Amino acid sequence: MNFLVDAQLPRRMTAWLTAAGCNALHTLDLSAGNRTSDEQINDLADREQRVVVTKDTDFVDSHLLRGCPAKLLLISTGNINNRDLEALMVPLIPNIVSEFQTHSFLEFGPMGIVVRG
Repeated sequence: MNFLVDAQLPRRMTAWLTAAGCNALHTLDLSAGNRTSDEQINDLADREQRVVVTKDTDFVDSHLLRGCPAKLLLISTGNINNRDLEALMVPLIPNIVSEFQTHSFLEFGPMGIVVRG
C-alpha cells in the first residue's frame, strides 16, 4: 500500500510505514516540500494511488465532498510526542492496510482505528 504523509506529521512516520512493507512519501520529499498545496497532495495521492495521512480536517472535507483524496487516514491523537505516536500506530499498521482494502476513510486515535467511510 502507498501512503503520502502530510506536513504536520513526523517525517519518520514514512520509516514506520516502510518497515511494515508499505511505500511512503512525506511532503518534505516533494519538490515544494511542506509548501505543497492540499490540491497538489490530493492530485498526487490519487494519481499514485496513495493514502493521504494527515491531521488536517480540510482533507476530510475534500474527501467527503469531492471524493478527493480517494483514500484518507486522519490522525486524531491530539498533541502527543512522536515516540508515543509510534508506539500507538506501528502495531496497527497491518490493520490499517487491511481496512483500506475495503474502506476509503479511516480515523486513527488513542483508542485505535475507526472506519469512517
